[in-house]
Amino acid sequence: MKIASYNVNGINGRLPVLLRWLDLAEPDIVCLQELKCPQENFPERAIVDAGYRAIWHGQSRWNGVAILSRVGEIHETRRGLPGDPDDVQSRYIEAAVNGVLLAGIYLPNGNPRPGPKFDFKLRWFDRLHAHMATLIGLDAPVIVAGDYNVMPTDLDVYAPERWRDDALFAPEVKVAYHALLDQGWTDAIRQLHPRDTIYTFWKYWRGAFERNAGLRIDHFLLNPAAAARLVAAEVDTRPRAWEKTSDHAPVWIELTETRRRRRKLGSTE
Repeated sequence: MKIASYNVNGINGRLPVLLRWLDLAEPDIVCLQELKCPQENFPERAIVDAGYRAIWHGQSRWNGVAILSRVGEIHETRRGLPGDPDDVQSRYIEAAVNGVLLAGIYLPNGNPRPGPKFDFKLRWFDRLHAHMATLIGLDAPVIVAGDYNVMPTDLDVYAPERWRDDALFAPEVKVAYHALLDQGWTDAIRQLHPRDTIYTFWKYWRGAFERNAGLRIDHFLLNPAAAARLVAAEVDTRPRAWEKTSDHAPVWIELTETRRRRRKLGSTE
């Protein structure tokens, strides 16, 4: 099963790019972020015509998350991250699809730092940590995927010295991300590519994509049941080179239908 995450940076304005990529890559399930459209303006007809069911949590002009599936019904389990009844931003959606519990997130940017937006980001991270603690031990595979707006290490950012004061690279934010790993979640890309230079976002200006001057801010975190089925994790950079495209590239993972059989010590199989 191929599961992808894609910050589309405006679903209606980038719809031709999204549809082209869905046809090319054929993911089974997709988490989308930064829809930038109110609930009633989501392009459901076009998504259905492309072969996908969809649920979405829209918001006018900003934010917005969705889950698409071509492998069965989407059973929504949560809309909005718990822990703050005053938070009305559309940044979290969760559903069961084809035996997997999938959460799509769009974590706050947090700039400028310091300031109220950065404080909100840290509080949101605290709420995410608390909620993910309730999911980590489930027997079913659980995947929390999306735009986390954090570069976890220096390896995840081109020219890290230029980002020391940015909210995406702040020490508090990196600590918050690693607290999720300490909880038992597996970073899929780093699990399979521990030392590779891999980016998921490139600014539009100064030829950032062409120079590969990017950031890795889109992540897949897997609970142990999902990590045991992980066989591939990659970034599909092709759409980033297309016209009128998002500044992000899709990230995808592949899970086997059953747990991978671990080799016994000394086995040559």
